[in-house]
Amino acid sequence: MATPFLESGDLDIDGAVRLARYLGENGSDALAITGTTGEVSTLDDKERTDLYEAVSAAVTVPVIVGSTSNDTRHSVELTKAVHATKAAGILAVAPYYSRPNQSGIKSHFLAVAEAAGDLEVIIYDIPVRTGRKVSTATILGLAKEAKNITCLKDAAQDVGETAKLIKDAPGGFFCYSGDDALTLPLLSVGAVGVISVASHWCGVIMKEMIGQFMSGNIEKAVSLNQLLIPSYEFETGEVHPNPLPTKAMLKAMGLPSGPCRLPLGAYEPWLPDLAGDILSDMQSRTDSSR
Repeated sequence: MATPFLESGDLDIDGAVRLARYLGENGSDALAITGTTGEVSTLDDKERTDLYEAVSAAVTVPVIVGSTSNDTRHSVELTKAVHATKAAGILAVAPYYSRPNQSGIKSHFLAVAEAAGDLEVIIYDIPVRTGRKVSTATILGLAKEAKNITCLKDAAQDVGETAKLIKDAPGGFFCYSGDDALTLPLLSVGAVGVISVASHWCGVIMKEMIGQFMSGNIEKAVSLNQLLIPSYEFETGEVHPNPLPTKAMLKAMGLPSGPCRLPLGAYEPWLPDLAGDILSDMQSRTDSSR
């Protein structure tokens, strides 16, 4: 979930609650807040905990919070703060910038998992942002050693390696796509869903696509995935990296968004118009296919 800000740049808690409720009513079975799309690296600790408390109290779907950084001690503190909220679990990203070896990565996640206690822990593997891949061996070791490490958000863009991971994972460990465009391929090797960006505006269609695949209606799932390709292409890029396009789309939809904080800065003024065109085209093609 994106984090709404006021035009002043201050956190918009009321907007976050409104957006969370909208998403919960439009296809999302759970919400992941204070993650990459939520501009977590620009939030201070109080802003994080305010979001944890407000969003988890406002919705009926489970809320997963991004409670880590590249500092293990800080990650432990932030994770302990989640216990005072109604959140269901945490999203723990691999330590970025420091580029630790696999032993350091594993120790980091084990420390966070211990702090999480009875909260479920989703490992977030996104090497394009962290600079370091969490190896399959490390993920499997964590899944076996920490009972509350139950899921992977996979944004590593290697479907073949994910297939090996899913084959060898212990029972009760699940993989979610962390890359919208690879959701259907990852479902085909055993993933169970997606932690999505584009679901801000096409959550109902995305949910249907996954449901059709799980029901064995592969042709329909492929058709729905093709309908979503323009959204996948829109959601990030070199000129407008995520979450700039998401903020523009939310503005086009009349939902809370506000600006992105620096260093992302502002998007080009034409981006909400492009967002509106994508919405209109998707709606038109959806209507014609039903």
